Amino acid sequence: MPPKSSLLLQRTVDHHFDHQIDNNTLFVNPTTQIPDHISHYHTHVVAEDQCCSAVVQETTASIASVWSVVRRFDNPQSYKNFIKSCTVIGTGDINIGSLREVNLISGLPAARSTERLEILDEDRHVISFSVVGGDHRLANYRSVTTLHPSAVGDGAGTVVVESYVVDVPPGNSKEDTRVFVDTIVRCNLQSLAQTAENITQQNNNNDP
Repeated sequence: MPPKSSLLLQRTVDHHFDHQIDNNTLFVNPTTQIPDHISHYHTHVVAEDQCCSAVVQETTASIASVWSVVRRFDNPQSYKNFIKSCTVIGTGDINIGSLREVNLISGLPAARSTERLEILDEDRHVISFSVVGGDHRLANYRSVTTLHPSAVGDGAGTVVVESYVVDVPPGNSKEDTRVFVDTIVRCNLQSLAQTAENITQQNNNNDP
């Protein structure tokens, strides 16, 4: 059966695919709706031996503060605590197609990852990367992260959505793989929120 394009929703499962399309809108919970202009970024082609999911993190930090952190393809360790170091391969310039070598902390079932920048949209606040090599079990991993204003409170905060698709490793179930990757992504986004909130607070303190 050919892969199916799947827009991530609440955990909707049929007999063949993990998620289903519904009105081209991503609803993650009753208070979080993904705007139309970025929802298509979270549409993934999912094969039978792959799984996909999305994690949402709301933060009081401004979009500018969050984007200043998450856009740094050359410095993911600023909020991804499982990363020990990162080196951009080549000249060091950051462009679509740029590669980075990521070294992971000890204790994980992985040592390093080679990753390619797929999307860096400064206007819409979208970044995407794919894993193209390394010593790990997350084959064909691709992640997309988008930012949009929070509808909660005064609207000055940010909603971060990170969706991904990845191969299910041999011997693992889709659900086991999803739980494992969701846990890592959730930890990363919680750290991102805290880092960005600290930046926002510092900027507010510096305002006259």
